[in-house]
Amino acid sequence: GITSTALEKGGLCYLDMSSEYKHKNTLISVKVDTESNISTTLTLLKALPSTKLAISVKLPDCNARKLKLQYFHENATFATVVCMKPSPAIEFSGTVGAKGVSFGAECRYDTARGKFRKYRVAIGMTSKYYHAAFILADRGDTIKVYGLYHFDKKQKASAVVELTRKLSKNENTLTVGGLYTVDAQTTVKARLNNTGNLAALLRLEVKPRSHLMISGEFDMKALDRPPKIGLALALVP
Repeated sequence: GITSTALEKGGLCYLDMSSEYKHKNTLISVKVDTESNISTTLTLLKALPSTKLAISVKLPDCNARKLKLQYFHENATFATVVCMKPSPAIEFSGTVGAKGVSFGAECRYDTARGKFRKYRVAIGMTSKYYHAAFILADRGDTIKVYGLYHFDKKQKASAVVELTRKLSKNENTLTVGGLYTVDAQTTVKARLNNTGNLAALLRLEVKPRSHLMISGEFDMKALDRPPKIGLALALVP
């Protein structure tokens, strides 16, 4: 499949293009951005039982290499990522859960400095009509509470709320949003936070598995600034 994304920012247009090719248990993806950076990822599915191995490199900066190994289990998932730049670092993450309740954690260890650069934990609950999560991030400095509720069985209309508290700055951010499925080909999303940031997304299915997405973002407290507009097109043969 081929995906093209265009974003207008500051009067300039940024264009990203990506392509994927799959053969048996091997997946190759290539992405090219406006700055002529080429990101290539080779993924081996089921390299070992219940595992996925991914190797990525970014050109022309060949040192920006990354190796990722994931292990899947019925009630648990574990992943290890080794990054080579800006300094060798190892990331660990894992989730464990059953019967609608899950627990997850991740951390990043800087081998050059010999200490943890980041870590966060989360607890989530889910059912047919709602999803809720409590997240402790930024090494304990940020607390997030998240909730999503579906108004009908087919999940055509949904509402979401997120409360974020930054302990070091004593700041709170409240975001509310919604999703409405107009028909099988059209979906509308919108969100608004307490800082006056309003954003909306229109997703249209132009043909099976191919979508056109139009997004907009507007600062209601800065009416003199032009809105940000984005356009993305995902085409799957």
